[in-house]
Amino acid sequence: MSRFFDFISNLPFPTLTRFQCVLMIIILIPTTIALLSAPWVPTPSDRVKKMLALAKIKPGEKVYDLGCGDGRMVHFASILYKAKAVGLEFSPLIYAMAKMFQPIYWLKGSRAKILFRNFYKKDLSDANVIVFYLLPHAIQKLKPKWKKELKKGTRIVSYAFQIEGWTPTHRQKRIRKKSFCPLWLYTIGESDKVKK
Repeated sequence: MSRFFDFISNLPFPTLTRFQCVLMIIILIPTTIALLSAPWVPTPSDRVKKMLALAKIKPGEKVYDLGCGDGRMVHFASILYKAKAVGLEFSPLIYAMAKMFQPIYWLKGSRAKILFRNFYKKDLSDANVIVFYLLPHAIQKLKPKWKKELKKGTRIVSYAFQIEGWTPTHRQKRIRKKSFCPLWLYTIGESDKVKK
C-alpha cells in the first residue's frame, strides 16, 4: 500500500496527503462501479410519471428505484401515490446531490428515502414495484436476484431497455418526437416464466 501512495505522490498533480488519497479512493471506487451499471442520465419527468402510472402503485406499496440518481422517481411515487418509496444510489457524488434535493421534495409532501446502497446487495424481497433506467448488462446481472427474492405479482418497470428472455406484460413504444425511450412492464410470476 505504501508503494501506491508513493506512486500517487510522484504524479504531476498537486501533492495529496494520505488522507486526501484515501478520500479520493473512497469516492471514486463506488462512483465508478455505479456508473458502469447505470450512468446517470436523468429520466424525463413525463416518463417518470408514466412509469409510475404503468406500475399501478397503490398507497402504502413499497417502491424501489435502482440507481435513483436525483431521486425524482421515488419522490413522485411518494407524493402522487403515497407509496413507501426508496431510492438506492451507490455513487457518492450523485447520492449527495439527491440528498441536497430531498428537502425540496419533502416540502411538497414526499416521504421517500434515499439510501447510499449497492442495489446488487440490497434485499428487495419486500418490493411491490421496482423501477429503473439501467444498462442491459446490469439488468441481466439482476435477473437471478429478482427470481430468487421477489414475490409473485411484483411489478418491474424498465425505461429504455427490456429484460432479455422475459415477456413484458405491457410495452409502451418509443416516442421519437420527444426522444422518449420505450417503457417495459414485467410482472413476477408471469413475465419470468421460461418459454417452452
